[in-house]
Amino acid sequence: MAASKVPDWINAEIFEDVLKSTVPGYSKVKTFKADSGSAAGENYATIMLRVNIEVELEDGKAKDVSYMVKLPHQLAFYQEMMKKTNIFDTERLMYNDVVPEMEALYKAVGVDLIFGARSYDFKGAKSDYVLLEDLSLKGFKNANRLEGLDQTHTERVLKKLAQWHAASAVRVATKGSYPEMLTMGFFKEESKPMMTEMINGMMARFLKVCVTFEGHEEWIEQIKALIPASIDEMYKMAKIDPQEFNVLNHGDSWSNNIMFQYDAFGTIKEVYLVDYQIPKYGTVAQDLLYFLLSSTRLEDKLSKFDYYIKFYHDSLIENLKILKYTKPLPTLRSIHLALLKYGVFGYSVVTGVMSGVLLDPTENASLENFVGDSAAGEAFQLQLYTNPRYRKHIQAILPWLLNRGALEISAPTSQ
Repeated sequence: MAASKVPDWINAEIFEDVLKSTVPGYSKVKTFKADSGSAAGENYATIMLRVNIEVELEDGKAKDVSYMVKLPHQLAFYQEMMKKTNIFDTERLMYNDVVPEMEALYKAVGVDLIFGARSYDFKGAKSDYVLLEDLSLKGFKNANRLEGLDQTHTERVLKKLAQWHAASAVRVATKGSYPEMLTMGFFKEESKPMMTEMINGMMARFLKVCVTFEGHEEWIEQIKALIPASIDEMYKMAKIDPQEFNVLNHGDSWSNNIMFQYDAFGTIKEVYLVDYQIPKYGTVAQDLLYFLLSSTRLEDKLSKFDYYIKFYHDSLIENLKILKYTKPLPTLRSIHLALLKYGVFGYSVVTGVMSGVLLDPTENASLENFVGDSAAGEAFQLQLYTNPRYRKHIQAILPWLLNRGALEISAPTSQ
């Protein structure tokens, strides 16, 4: 990112209080540099900066520190979206209150567990922001999103999601509902027209390409019928059914929002979840379909799907018991029933986020192009769907979704 793209207010002065509170023996800033924190295609929803600071300590020694800063895009549609759902307010609520509360539940039963990065506050920020520790300093990194996660990585992520889900279920059982910001998320009625417009554009491009997919004759008519109803189907899933087992979904659990720390032998030591901008309380099917369909290896994605759900369920039950959950424990069958009931969300995942996950790095990758209807946006979306890697995945997954009834439009629900 060119220096001119870094807002003027992101400077050494605004970091002064943060440095005093996080760097023992801090004296002053020697050098300050803010630059892009992620390459094109690695992060869509926000502008990510990495801030590198060389500080002088009280004993005269120098120390290098760094932080990650997330900032909003200045695009018109993004600003309009932010008026309806401010994802920065949501993420700061998550970092400041919700996640520490979940970690505290484990601490209360003698389990030290950390879900992700520490966050900090600026004084005098000139826009929405999220300020985080730079996890790369602790050796955390993303896995290769193009290859997808193998079984070892997938199991570790499912274990972490199960811990997260269990804590959120216990929290609601003991303290009551989460605020509306987390129970509705993006799925507000006033957001529906904008979401519909964005999805319709992308689906027009998908439809143009998917008729070239092998075996498309088998499912093309159901896809054509589903596209105009897909947003309504998403909103049905978003409606919380109190008779089901509900959790706070991370909401954006694709591979780039999961960071791994390894030991000297390459064994996974720790897994952190990052990017808490679109959490949503509701069915566990949301996170499970999102993660497993977007981010696992092609050879495991479907063949090990049921195994992965069993692995997740075992871990979920273990953690619910650790946290002394007082309500009936969800059965494995109930998790599978939710995955079938909300299976259409799987279609949304594989025609949305999965296409971005599997795309080779390109400078054309941007939020504006991902959801836009400009010539550049249309070209980028066609690039997403014509990508040979994506084609391999989608040609395997669509028949699987068809056979699970996930391409069917559900019966109308009474208001």
